[in-house]
Amino acid sequence: MKHGKIGSVMTTEVVTARPDTPFKEVARLLTTRRISGLPVVDTDDHVVGVISETDLLAREAEAPDPYEPPRRFRWPRTSTAARSRAHRAVARTAGELMSKPAVCVHAENTIAEGARTMAQHTIERLPVVDEEDRLVGIVTRRDLLQIFLRTDAVIRHEVIEAVLVQTLWLAPRSIEVLVADGVVTLHGQLERRSEIPVAVHMTRQVDGVVAVVDQLSYRTDDSHLKPTEQALRGVADDWLRSL
Repeated sequence: MKHGKIGSVMTTEVVTARPDTPFKEVARLLTTRRISGLPVVDTDDHVVGVISETDLLAREAEAPDPYEPPRRFRWPRTSTAARSRAHRAVARTAGELMSKPAVCVHAENTIAEGARTMAQHTIERLPVVDEEDRLVGIVTRRDLLQIFLRTDAVIRHEVIEAVLVQTLWLAPRSIEVLVADGVVTLHGQLERRSEIPVAVHMTRQVDGVVAVVDQLSYRTDDSHLKPTEQALRGVADDWLRSL
C-alpha cells in the first residue's frame, strides 16, 4: 500500500533565521510572513533549533515587569525548567530563544509518520531535512491535513485494490465498501474470522480514512486454532501474525 509522502505536501521555500538573528527580526519575520514558527539554521543549512510564536510570548511573559514592586527575597531558581525560563527572559537572539534540539523528518517519511511525530512532541511544524540533515522544506499541521481532502471515490478505490485484492486476495466486489466523508463501512462475509482484523486494520491505514465501521461476518471461526494450525495464505499471513 502506498502512502502519501511528506515531500509531496511540504513547503520548499522556507523562512529561516540564524542563531545570531536578533529577537525583533524574528518577530518581524513571523509577522510579515504570517507564519507561526520557523527553523533556525547554521551556515551549512543544518537545523539547530525551531522558534515559534509561543517561544516569543514565553520570553515576554518571563521578562521582569518594570512596574512591579521589587520583592525582598526570591527563592533561587534551581530546576532545569526554571533556569531555562530565566535564560529565555533575557534572550536577545534566535539562538538563545529557540527550542532545541529540533525535531525533524525526511521527505520520504509518510504523512502518517509526520502526524504521529507532531502528536508525540506536541508541535505544529516539522523541518524537513535531506540525507545530510540539511533543510529542504517544512511541513505544518495544515499541510498534513491535506490527506483528508481525498475524495470518497479515491479512498474506496484504494481500499478495494490495496486491501481486498492485494492483501486478502479477494474479488473486487466480494465485500461491499461504502465511503462517506472519509468513513469507510465494510459489509460482507469473509472466509475466516482471523481475516476481519486484517481487513479493518489495513483499511485504517489508507490515507484519508477517518474511521472504519466493521460490519463483516465470517464463515469459519478459526480463533481457537493456534497460529501454526491456521491455514494462512498470501500477503495476509504476515499481518495475521503481527496482530
